[in-house]
Amino acid sequence: MLEKVKEIIEKEIKPALAMEGGSVELLDVEDGTVKVRLSGSCAGCPMSQYTVKNFVESTIKRQIPEVKEVVAVDDLRDKFGARRIC
Repeated sequence: MLEKVKEIIEKEIKPALAMEGGSVELLDVEDGTVKVRLSGSCAGCPMSQYTVKNFVESTIKRQIPEVKEVVAVDDLRDKFGARRIC
């Protein structure tokens, strides 16, 4: 399943996001859950969850019904540590 997801991201999803200045990185596929990280103009965009669910997830699930969900992983904790910022 990992290779098929990778192929869909590379051939269909990345080119579409690149037209808007964004990108997506495949992090993991485990138990039907696909983990991705958005970058470029997609990272931090107010519409990023819409992009993940209504574009990335729907595109992948349409071709691989075994995929249960696609989730965006935010690496802010990696950058700032696990402490509270506010």
